[in-house]
Amino acid sequence: MKKRLTWKCILCIFILGVALYSICPLDKKINLGLDLQGGMHLVLEVDTQKLQEKERHDAVDRTLEVIRNRIDEFGIGEVPIQKGKENRIIIQLPGMKEFDRARDLIKRTAMLEFKLVDEDEERLRKALDGEIEEGYELKYLPDKGETPILLKSEPELTGVFIKDADVVRSERIEHPYPYVSIEFNREGTKRFAEITKKYFVKRDSPLNRRLAIVLDGKVKSAPRINAWITDGKAVIEGDFTIREAKDLAIALRAGSLPCPVNIVENRTVGPTLGQDSINKGILAIIVGTLVVVLFMGIWYKLSGLIANLALFLNLILILGLLAILGKTSETAFTLTLPGIAGIVLTIGICVDANVIIFERIKEELRAGKTIRTGIAAGYRNAFRTILDANVTTLITALILFYCGTGPIRGFAVTLSFGILTSMFTSLFVTRLIFDLITLNRKVTKLSI
Repeated sequence: MKKRLTWKCILCIFILGVALYSICPLDKKINLGLDLQGGMHLVLEVDTQKLQEKERHDAVDRTLEVIRNRIDEFGIGEVPIQKGKENRIIIQLPGMKEFDRARDLIKRTAMLEFKLVDEDEERLRKALDGEIEEGYELKYLPDKGETPILLKSEPELTGVFIKDADVVRSERIEHPYPYVSIEFNREGTKRFAEITKKYFVKRDSPLNRRLAIVLDGKVKSAPRINAWITDGKAVIEGDFTIREAKDLAIALRAGSLPCPVNIVENRTVGPTLGQDSINKGILAIIVGTLVVVLFMGIWYKLSGLIANLALFLNLILILGLLAILGKTSETAFTLTLPGIAGIVLTIGICVDANVIIFERIKEELRAGKTIRTGIAAGYRNAFRTILDANVTTLITALILFYCGTGPIRGFAVTLSFGILTSMFTSLFVTRLIFDLITLNRKVTKLSI
């Protein structure tokens, strides 16, 4: 008996230690949702009309992955991003303050293309008159006069082969703007070397072909190929600010969107409203817990204090599980107001189980059984009832999780964790405490 209780004590201490370690410090371990810290809620619609039929089936998934990579590069941290209905993507950016910048970065196609400039003046003149030959397109250089140039429609190279992109501050007086330095992967380096070798004649020769750098359909620059470039590096110049250059580098590193996206819903929540929600949620937990603690202490006396201890352990275990889930899951858990509601509900579930157990124990004691026998019989008889009630609730929570979205899933998660932890604290922890109390002394009366 003593050996069995020792192992039970070690198990309880270990579980409690893991939970406490997971939640300390609490404010850095659990991600708060949009309704708790403010931020931005976006619903995007993926425009697949211009894609071929074979490309449409996974266009939303590819778009979602690119957007997720961009947000990760942006430094916001783990955020809820999920597919909606009818080619839609739902994004929540808790704590986001730079709303316009976030919108621009998410919407940006970031399609980078390297296209050859056609040097035939006669063909250019015809293009300016509206006679653009097939396989060519008319563009304009981003200079003061917007010089027209004719490009081949088919790109020589695209941003698909980009390995890295970074911002570099220019040291040239004639062009003081920052630029974006890009580096191709192995295949891109090979192709870029072939292109520059093919169209390079000699250093600073007017016969060298120009290679236009086109970003989202706009020409950024069209430098001459004055060297055979084998290191797979190039630069994108423009009248960028530091922030614009950084956002472009982020978009290029994350990859281009397979198709355009449109923002169909845009809501922002201020941090003041979010803090007010946190305060009300915490107040609800405190008030609910205090009411329950007072009721259990008054009605069940010493046994009620044991139930209250189990209740506090239950809250610690729930927070520990949420913290572990938030840092180890593929899609980090985010606590929202419905999630707090789930925690409040589990307070009642935990106490309900203890009430059933205590009433069963009282029935056994009235029947004339001893204290230890009455406790054992009370737990044994209450187990089936508690299990049935919690399993049906758990099934409902799982259905909410798989069928719901966003905050509904958050409620389902906290409710599910609360059910599991309440069963552990009510059936295991409180039974252990009763066994320890009655182990080495003859108890003639139970305060229940």
